[in-house]
Amino acid sequence: MYDFAPQGDQPKPELYADLAEAARALVSGEPDGVANMANVAALIWQFLPDLNWAGFYRNVEDELVLGPFVGKPACIRIPFGRGVCGTAAESGQTQIVPDVHAFPGHIACDADSRSELVVPVMQDGKVVAVIDLDSPIAERFDAEDAAGIEALAAIVAPSI
Repeated sequence: MYDFAPQGDQPKPELYADLAEAARALVSGEPDGVANMANVAALIWQFLPDLNWAGFYRNVEDELVLGPFVGKPACIRIPFGRGVCGTAAESGQTQIVPDVHAFPGHIACDADSRSELVVPVMQDGKVVAVIDLDSPIAERFDAEDAAGIEALAAIVAPSI
């Protein structure tokens, strides 16, 4: 049985360290990428406040395809270069978007989303997936969130 939980009102670096430790424990030795993405999406949802969507999009033949997530139903396919997720996948760079309505070409899967953080998951220099976090709160994500999710992406990359 797994019993992972955030420790109350932790500073972000400590929260992300605990999230990383929990993710490492869950994916260690598990070869199934879908199971690992599902568990990590659930951990993100459990650990991070003020989210309305958390999950993965997978690179399938240079197109992002919906993977395991927690939240409302989502867009199934996103071309590279389109929206926040497609921009992260095409560039290989983390995208912190304080106001999704100001992002050119934003794809609105959930009208309640106001801000977004998308982090590429890399294997051998290639984007194999992205971790996508949406929030109903404008300016929800900052550099500490990006660093924490980037560390998480590095942990899960070999396991998906």
